[in-house]
Amino acid sequence: MKKPIKFEDIKSQWMKDYDLGLEYEIALELIQARINAGLTQEEIAIRMGTTHSVVARLEAGRVLPSVKILTQYATATGKHLCISLEPSRNPR
Repeated sequence: MKKPIKFEDIKSQWMKDYDLGLEYEIALELIQARINAGLTQEEIAIRMGTTHSVVARLEAGRVLPSVKILTQYATATGKHLCISLEPSRNPR
């Protein structure tokens, strides 16, 4: 029997393999929200009125999603989108 994949395992592997850009940070947030909601990618897609492949692309971190898509994803997981401006990690 396959051991379930844990979010922290995915995040740790990505942190090792990639210099995480904004796309990956967003993807990690999306995956965490979906896991916390106990939903599959297919269930998120149905709730968003889109396809499984769209959700998979969002969670792959290869695209920078629009605010509209992020809002739909948040709603599908029972959350709301909150955007904030934080202090820069690399101040100029």
